[in-house]
Amino acid sequence: MKKIIPLLAIALATASLTKAQMTIKTLPYPQTKKGDITDTYFGTAVADPYRWQEDDRAEDTKAWVIAENKVTQDYLGQIPFREDIRKRLEVLWNYEKYSAPFKEGKYTYFYKNDGLQSQSVLYRQLGEGKPEVLLDPTKFSKDGTTSLAGINFSKDGSLAAYQISEGGSDWRKVIVIKTADKSIVGDTLINVKFSGISWYKNEGFYYSSYDKPRAGSELAGLTQYHKLYFHKLGTSQAEDKMIFGGDVTPRRYIGGDVTEDERYLVISAATSTTGNELYIKDLSVPNSPIVNIVDNFEKEHHVIDNVGSKLYIFTNLNAPNYRLVTVDAANAKPANWKDLIAETQNVLGISTGGGKIFAEYLKDATSLVKQYDMNGKFEHDIALPSVGTAGSFGAKKHETETYYSFTSYIYPSTIFKYDIASGKSTVYKKSGVQFNPELYESKQVFYPSKDGTRVPMILTYKKGTVLNGTNPTMLYAYGGFSISLTPGFSTSNIVLLEHGGIYAVPNLRGGGEYGEKWHLAGTKMQKQNVFDDFIAAAQYLIDNKYTAKEHLAISGGSNGGLLVGAVMAQRPDLCKVAFPAVGVMDMLRYNKFTAGAGWAYDYGTAEDSKEMFEYLYKYSPYHAIKPADYPATMVTTADHDDRVVPAHSFKFASRLQEMQKGAAPVLIRIETKAGHGAGKSTAQVINEQADKWAFMFQNIGVKY
Repeated sequence: MKKIIPLLAIALATASLTKAQMTIKTLPYPQTKKGDITDTYFGTAVADPYRWQEDDRAEDTKAWVIAENKVTQDYLGQIPFREDIRKRLEVLWNYEKYSAPFKEGKYTYFYKNDGLQSQSVLYRQLGEGKPEVLLDPTKFSKDGTTSLAGINFSKDGSLAAYQISEGGSDWRKVIVIKTADKSIVGDTLINVKFSGISWYKNEGFYYSSYDKPRAGSELAGLTQYHKLYFHKLGTSQAEDKMIFGGDVTPRRYIGGDVTEDERYLVISAATSTTGNELYIKDLSVPNSPIVNIVDNFEKEHHVIDNVGSKLYIFTNLNAPNYRLVTVDAANAKPANWKDLIAETQNVLGISTGGGKIFAEYLKDATSLVKQYDMNGKFEHDIALPSVGTAGSFGAKKHETETYYSFTSYIYPSTIFKYDIASGKSTVYKKSGVQFNPELYESKQVFYPSKDGTRVPMILTYKKGTVLNGTNPTMLYAYGGFSISLTPGFSTSNIVLLEHGGIYAVPNLRGGGEYGEKWHLAGTKMQKQNVFDDFIAAAQYLIDNKYTAKEHLAISGGSNGGLLVGAVMAQRPDLCKVAFPAVGVMDMLRYNKFTAGAGWAYDYGTAEDSKEMFEYLYKYSPYHAIKPADYPATMVTTADHDDRVVPAHSFKFASRLQEMQKGAAPVLIRIETKAGHGAGKSTAQVINEQADKWAFMFQNIGVKY
C-alpha cells in the first residue's frame, strides 16, 4: 500500500562556505523535502521519504541537483590545493596513449590520444604508410561528451558499423560506413542498447536492443525483453527482422555472433547477468532452424571458435573454474561435450588467433598465459614481464602475430607484439606516463575474513614507507558479478603514491578471482560475506600499521558503491573518508529501473520471499543508514547514468545528510552529460579525480 501527500518545496541555501566552516558540523545542505510514501513487504511497512527523487525529469529533482552541486562545489572550491592537484593530474595525463593494434581487411587500426584530447581517435595504417584518421570522436560533439562506443568490421574490412554514446548513456546509435572513403551507408540506427554488432558477409549485421521506454523515461524506464535483429544494408531500421527474443522468447539479455568463417550464428540468451542458454543456426543452409544447445540458465557457455562443424565451447558446466570443450555442431548437446582443456585450480579464460588457443589463467588474481594448438596440445607458456595482468590476446585465424597489453599497479600499461609461431614477445609501445616504477613496490598479502576465509589483497606504495599507522590509504574493492579485480596501472593513483599513500585492493568474495564458487559465496543471502571481507581488509591494514582509521579512505563504484554504502552503515567508525560511486543503494527497488532486474542472480529481490526481503532490507544502504557519526563522504553519480540510475545516489545522499550526527561533510557530486562511467571526456575524468583526491587529502590531513 502506498500513501502519497504533497511534498514541500526545496529551500536553497544562500550562505557561502568559509575555511572555518569546512570542519564544523553543519554545512548549508539544501532543506531536502520528505514525502510520506510507504511500501509494505510481507507485512513490514517500509518508508521511502525520498521516492520523489526517482523522477529525474521533475523540476523539484532538477532544483535539488543544482542546490547539492552548489554545496559540493562551494566546499571543494575552498580546498586550497584542489587546483594544484588538477594541474598535476593534467600534467600526468598529458602523454600519448595507444591501444593495441588490430587488423581489418588490408588495414591495421589503432586508437590514439595525443594526451588531453577529450576522446581517443581511431586511426588506420596501410603497411608502413602514414597513419590516417578513420573516426575522430573529439568532433562528435563540442564538449567531448559524445563517445565512440565500439566498431565492428565486415570480414573483408570494406564496411564498418560503429556505435556512439551521447552523454554516457547506454542507449546507442549505429552508423554504417564504407571504409574506403568513409561515406555513410543508409540511415543511422537508433535506440540500440547492450548490443554487439556481428556482420554476415557484406549483406548486413546482427544487433540487439529493447523496446524504448515510454517518452520521458528513457534513462530510468525498465528495459525488459531483449530482441536480436538482422539489419540488411540499404533498408530502413523499421524493416529489420527480429531473429530471436521479444515476446516469442522473452529473455533479458540476447547476443548474436557470427563465427569467423560465417558459417554459424551463435545466440546467447540470459535472464540475468549469470548463466545463459546457447543456440546455433547454420547460415550455410538456407532457412535452417535455430537449434538449442543448452536449455537452461544455470551455467555459462560461449562458443569461442569453430573448425568446420567442430565447435569450441568455453563453459563452467561441471567446472567452477571453467574448461574448454569441443563438440560437433550436428549433435551439440552437453552430453556430447569432450574436454579439450580441462579445469584446473586456476580460473581459465580463453582467446584464439593464428590457429592457436591462448589459455589465460588467473592465479591469485594475476595472469598466467599458455599456448595450445587447436587440438588441445600444449605448446608453451608465454613469458610475461612480471606479475600483473595480461590481456587482449586474440587475432584472426590467418594472422601470424598478435598484440597484447601488460600492466600492474606499478607497471604502466605496455603493448607487446607477439609472434605466434615462435612465442616471442617484443615491446611495441611503452607508456609515456611520468612514473618511475623503481621507486615503488606492489606486494600481495593474504588476510582472514570474519569466517576465516583467506582473502588476497595487493598493496602498492613507495619503497621505504614506514609502517607507523599514519600513511594515507585508499582501500578500493568491488566484490560482485564474478568480476575479477586484477592489477592495473592508474595515472590518477600517482597523486596518492607520490604523497606517501598506500593503494590497497582486496579481492572480495562475489568476484570471479577464484571461479564460480568464489562468486556464489558473495551472492544473495551470502552477500554479507562481501562486506565482512572488506571490513577485514581495513582491519588488517590498521592492525599491521599500514594506516589507521584517521588516515583511511574507502572507495568503490557501482556494485562497489553498494559495498561502500553498506559498510558505512554497518561500521561508520571504520574509516575517515568514503567514496560511494554510482552505487546500487536502494536494494528494495533496484529491479524497478532500466536493466536492474537482471542483477537478481547476485542480489535476489525483495519480492522473492520474506527471508530475502529481510536480508536485503537489513543491509540496503539507503535503508540501513541510522543517526550516527559518519565519515566525510562524497557520493558521486551522473545525470545520464541509465544503468544504475542516479536516484540511488540521490536518495542515499539525502538520507545520509539527514542522519549525519558528526562534523564531517556529506556531499554529492553529480556529473552532467555523463553516464555510468564509460565515455567520459578526459576533462571530466581529470576534474572528478582531482576532486576525489582533494576531498580525501583535506579530510585526512595530507599536506599537499
